[in-house]
Amino acid sequence: MVEWKEHKMWHSSLLSPISDSRNPKFPSGFTLLELTVVLFLMALVLGLSPFFLAKTLSSTRLATSGRDLSATIRQARSLAQFSGTTQSVLLNLDTNRYGIEGRGIRNIPLDIRVRVIDPFFGEVQGGTYRMLFDPAGGVQAAAIDLSNNKRVIRIITDPIVGTVTLRQ
Repeated sequence: MVEWKEHKMWHSSLLSPISDSRNPKFPSGFTLLELTVVLFLMALVLGLSPFFLAKTLSSTRLATSGRDLSATIRQARSLAQFSGTTQSVLLNLDTNRYGIEGRGIRNIPLDIRVRVIDPFFGEVQGGTYRMLFDPAGGVQAAAIDLSNNKRVIRIITDPIVGTVTLRQ
């Protein structure tokens, strides 16, 4: 019994004076100053986070638009091969819309600029650009640049092999 009592005393002595609520000399809890400092730091972090997230959001939209457009071009090539008919991707440079002809239309965010470089006609400034895909898997050569204020993503189609490459 004596050993238990000594052990109990030894164990209670390990408790810090701050967490010991029976000691009136060291009350438990936080002071008003500590709470104010913590709330101020939390408000500062939450207030500045939208500025940091706004920069990454623009880059994320650009990357997503590039992946979606290149996936649509690959899908049109696959449809042409499987169906045995010529397919075309329409890219409206004025309204930032694109899609496979006769299928759904998708939007490119308005803060992303689209530029098409055709090997025969040069840079296409406006209007609707048509990319043709034949049943043998061939694709019309073109380079599509998607850009925002900081980055440029280029989608390149290879007319010989028929591949679509996305370069960031």
